[in-house]
Amino acid sequence: MPQTKSQKTKYIFISGGVISGLGKGTLSAALATLLKSCSFNVFPIKADMYLNIDAGTMNPLEHGETFVLDCGLECDQDLGTYERFLGEPLNAKNYFTAGQIYQSVLTKERQLKYNGACVEAYPHIPLEIVEFINRFPKDTEIVIVEFGGTVGEYQNEAFFEAARKMVAANPNDVCFLHVGYIPFPPALGEFKSKPMQMSISELNSLGIFPDLIVCRSEYSIDDRRREKIAHSAGLPKEYVFSCPNVDSIYFLPVLLTRQNVLKPIFEKLKLEPREANIKKWEELDKMINKIDKEISIGIVGKYYSSGEGNLEDSYISVKEAIKHASWKLGTKVNFLLLDSESVEKTPELLNKLKQVNAIIVPQGWGSRGHEGKIAAIKYARENKVPYLGLCFGMQMAAIEIARDVLNLKDANTQEANPDTKDPIIHIMPDQKKYLEEKNYGGTIRLGSWPCKIEEGTLVSKLYNQCNRLPENQVVAERHRHRYEFNNDYKEIFEKNGVKFCGTSPDGKLVEALELDQKLHPFFIGTQFHPELISRAFDPHPLFLGLIQAALDKQKQ
Repeated sequence: MPQTKSQKTKYIFISGGVISGLGKGTLSAALATLLKSCSFNVFPIKADMYLNIDAGTMNPLEHGETFVLDCGLECDQDLGTYERFLGEPLNAKNYFTAGQIYQSVLTKERQLKYNGACVEAYPHIPLEIVEFINRFPKDTEIVIVEFGGTVGEYQNEAFFEAARKMVAANPNDVCFLHVGYIPFPPALGEFKSKPMQMSISELNSLGIFPDLIVCRSEYSIDDRRREKIAHSAGLPKEYVFSCPNVDSIYFLPVLLTRQNVLKPIFEKLKLEPREANIKKWEELDKMINKIDKEISIGIVGKYYSSGEGNLEDSYISVKEAIKHASWKLGTKVNFLLLDSESVEKTPELLNKLKQVNAIIVPQGWGSRGHEGKIAAIKYARENKVPYLGLCFGMQMAAIEIARDVLNLKDANTQEANPDTKDPIIHIMPDQKKYLEEKNYGGTIRLGSWPCKIEEGTLVSKLYNQCNRLPENQVVAERHRHRYEFNNDYKEIFEKNGVKFCGTSPDGKLVEALELDQKLHPFFIGTQFHPELISRAFDPHPLFLGLIQAALDKQKQ
C-alpha cells in the first residue's frame, strides 16, 4: 500500500462529474488561495488523463489554451488559473499527464527497475501516479490534486484508483471534494439533482466517498436539492456547497468562505481550524462592482469556432490580462471576438472594428486565417487604433508594415509561404532541423527568456511606470515560438519609423517592436507572451498601456 510522502502533508483531491468544463480549475485555484491565506504551504497539481506528453501539440480548439511555465513546460490552461490566483510561478511538478505516467513506467521497465517483474496497467500505473503526486517540495503542508475530465470515463480509472489507495493508506490525510453540475431546464423550471446523484454513485463504485460536494449551477441551489445530494453522498447538508455562476471568478474565494468551505476540510484532515484572510478579494469585488466606465477591445484570432459553438477558452490568458489591467484603471471591457478566417472570406466584417477602442491579435500557428489578421492590423495602423500584437500578432504586424509601408508586396512568413521572396519572418536556425525530422513536441523556444528593453521607447516607459525595469534594462518574459523576425530587414524597418524596442541581450533576436508615436499613438508587438505573467493584483505593464491608450482613444 502506498504511503504519503510525509505525515505532516495533507492531500485534497478534486474530481468532477456530469460534464466537463465546470470550472474545477478555478475552484482548485480558489481553494488553494484560501488555504495559502491561512498560512499553509500549498502545492496545486493538475493531472490530465490524455496520452499527450504535454499540451504543446494540441490545437486550442481541442483543449483550450496552452499555458507555458517559466521552465518551458507547455501545460493545461488551469495552471494559468492557479498562477493568477496564487500570484506565484509554478513548475513542471505541478502538472502531469497520463502520457507522462506511461512514459515513466516504460522507461523504468527498460531500465530493469521492476526487477524483472511483469509490468501491467494494474498496479504499476496507479502506483506511478502516486509517485508523481508525491514530487512536491519538502515543506509542503497541503497538496491539491485536480483530476481532469469527469468520473466514469474509462481513461480516468487509474487516477481514481491511485487516489483510493492514498485514502486507504492514510484516511486522515486525504480529503475528497467532488464537483458536479446541477441543471436547471427552463422548460421544467426547477433544479434536477439526479445527474449529480448518479455522478456520486459512480464515484462510490470506484471505492471513493467524497467528503464534501460542490454544486455548479447557473443559480444558487435551494436547500431541498442540497438535502437530496447530501443524502445520496452520506454527508451533512452543510457539506454540500452551492457554486453558481458569478460575474468574476475572483469572487470565488469570498463566495466559498461565506459558506465556510474550509470547515469540513479541516475536520477531515484533522487540522486545527484557521481563518482565511479574504480582505483583498472582497475589496477587489467591491471595486469591480463600482466601476461605471466601459471600453471595447477587439481580439482577432482563429481559434474560436468549434462546430456550431464559439469557444471562450482559446485566448483565456489574454482576456484575463485585459481584465486585470482594465480594473486597475477603473474600467470594464466588452470583448469583440472576430474570427480571422471569416474576415478573409468576408472583408466587410472589418467594419465591426469601428466599435472598438483597441485591437489585439494574439498567438497563432500556420497559414490558416493569417491574411485576416494582417487585414485587421492594417485597419488598426491606418486608423490609429491602439494595437497590441502577441507573438504571431507581432509577426503579422511586421508583415503588414513590410507590405503596406515598405512596399514589399510579397512579404510573408515562411510558416505560411516557405517560398516568399521577402521572408520578413523566418524559421529560427535551430528549428529547421526539428521540422525536417518532424520533431514538433517540446522543441520550440519555450519558457522564460531575458529581453533587453531599449531606453527611450514607449515599451521602456510602460515598464518603468510599473517599476518593472531594472537598471540593466533586462526583463524576463515567457515565450512559445518557432519563427522570428528576419534581421536582414531591420535597417529598412528602422528607416520607416519602426523601433526594435526589445531584443535578446545579445541583440540577435527581436523580442518587441513599436511604431514611433509620431506615426501611431500605441502600436506594439511582442514576440513574447506578456499575458502569461499578468496577475489579478499585478497587471502587466503592456496591458496597462493598451487599456490607457484605449481610454484615450475613447475620449477622442
